[in-house]
Amino acid sequence: GARIIALIKQAGVREIVAVPDIVTSDGLLWPISRDPELRLTRVCKEDEGVSICAALSYSNTRALLLMQQTGLMDSLNAIRAIAMDYHQPVCMMVGLQGKAPDETVLASASYGVRIIPPILDVMALKHIGIDSDADTQHIAPAIDTAYETGDALCFLVGQSPVIAGGHS
Repeated sequence: GARIIALIKQAGVREIVAVPDIVTSDGLLWPISRDPELRLTRVCKEDEGVSICAALSYSNTRALLLMQQTGLMDSLNAIRAIAMDYHQPVCMMVGLQGKAPDETVLASASYGVRIIPPILDVMALKHIGIDSDADTQHIAPAIDTAYETGDALCFLVGQSPVIAGGHS
């Protein structure tokens, strides 16, 4: 979790918009809420977060939306309209609730997890899996690219990030 937060900051993100998610809460959301370098805005619905992140980009403010895959599914129309049709750099970090650590996303026993990459592919929405520490190296460069190109981006977090002390 601490490494992910450091890489988010390295990419110049200071605004975090979030709907609590069981996968990322312990390792990301709660540490972010205590970090004086980050401002956390809690929203009730994920599509509100999509709008807020897009609006912040107009003032050259980088933001990241934290949510669960169920919220991603709920906000697909907002993502389509705001991020894709209007070409806005909405960056999302999505916890994949139900994905077991020893399975790939596409081989997940959870239908709600398995369908996420194909849906994002159909939308031409770039997505990057974050399943291990090695995967985190892609976070800062991908956010930089999203803001340089105006492309939306989705990180798929397959397991709970570890917080300081080795616990999730």
